Amino acid sequence: MGTLGTRVSEAMASDVWFDEDKMHICLLDGREISVPLEWFPKLRDATEEQRKKWRLIGKGIGIHWEDLDEDISVAALLKG
Repeated sequence: MGTLGTRVSEAMASDVWFDEDKMHICLLDGREISVPLEWFPKLRDATEEQRKKWRLIGKGIGIHWEDLDEDISVAALLKG
């Protein structure tokens, strides 16, 4: 496996925040990624309060929103 593959599979989130059009994720290694909310209809249509109620799963390999029944893998976000 190449270096990029290793970095993707080991990537872990440390923080999540939103602006009007995007979800932003800070990774433990210092990288930050941003993705369009359009990719995630449940998050796009959620209230600000619902979006803020997330928790990390698997020590940061994923993000979970209990109220929205939504789970997002950090590795999947990095792979596009």
